[in-house]
Amino acid sequence: MTMPNFLIIGAAKSGTTALDHYLKQHPQIYMSPVKELNFFALEGEDCEKFKKNFLKNSNYPNFITDIETYCSFFKKVSQEIAIGESSPLYLLHPKASERIKHYIPKVKIIAIIRDPVERAYSDFLFTRSRGSEPITDFHEALKAEKDRIEKNYWFRWYYKQRGFYFTQLKRYFDLFDKEQIKIYLHEDLKSDSLGVVQDIFQFIGVDDTFIPNTEQKHNVTYVPKNITLNNLIKPSHPISSRLRSLLPSSLRQSIKSQLINFNRKKVTPLLPEIRKQLIEEYREDILQLQDLIGKDLSKWLKV
Repeated sequence: MTMPNFLIIGAAKSGTTALDHYLKQHPQIYMSPVKELNFFALEGEDCEKFKKNFLKNSNYPNFITDIETYCSFFKKVSQEIAIGESSPLYLLHPKASERIKHYIPKVKIIAIIRDPVERAYSDFLFTRSRGSEPITDFHEALKAEKDRIEKNYWFRWYYKQRGFYFTQLKRYFDLFDKEQIKIYLHEDLKSDSLGVVQDIFQFIGVDDTFIPNTEQKHNVTYVPKNITLNNLIKPSHPISSRLRSLLPSSLRQSIKSQLINFNRKKVTPLLPEIRKQLIEEYREDILQLQDLIGKDLSKWLKV
């Protein structure tokens, strides 16, 4: 069975979707045609506990729990040198690192991380834009998080929890050689997309002179003016499904982009007092993370 030789493990809302698109362009790379397979987080688990607590308008994630199904996503690999997939849940889930070590001990691991406060707020806004978060106030959503975790809500709603990167990454550094792990910052991907991507090319052993198109934005967070219109343009909506059979992909994407822009409203900035509160909760984790990955993260500690 064909397995990946590199993984993008997260973090959510930090650029994993963009990386997935950029890497797919390289002729020597095979990326799973489906993003977020989640296998190493969910192997052998009963996922019914998550399904009963899904919030309204939420699309189910991929509940891939067996190795045969997982490997089926790599059946079309031919001459590619690097084989990969992206599942941000692997960074958060406490069992994922051990399962990865068991199945593919020589795998190369890529993580891209973002200011945890910005990441949490962006994640909340993104979930709101999908019509999957009924709570309109970020502070109230943070207060609801502990109860949601205890009730086995899906990880989509772990806004704050997903930002404790030191705790999450240390599991990988404890199990894998440092040479197998590469950590990037979201701000670097934004300022120098090509530089980051070509460094990844070198890391996974493909031609690092290849230049992908990094101009298009992916998975951009926005706040919709009208939730009904926003739901209408989701791929899962019957009308969107019908249009897939009637219109070419380029025209559908153009229409979707125009509708999103029409329906977009200005994002309310995060309140300074909430940022200050979250920084204090993340402070120790950020300071330990700096030492673990050897990067200056002092900007993350500024209100």
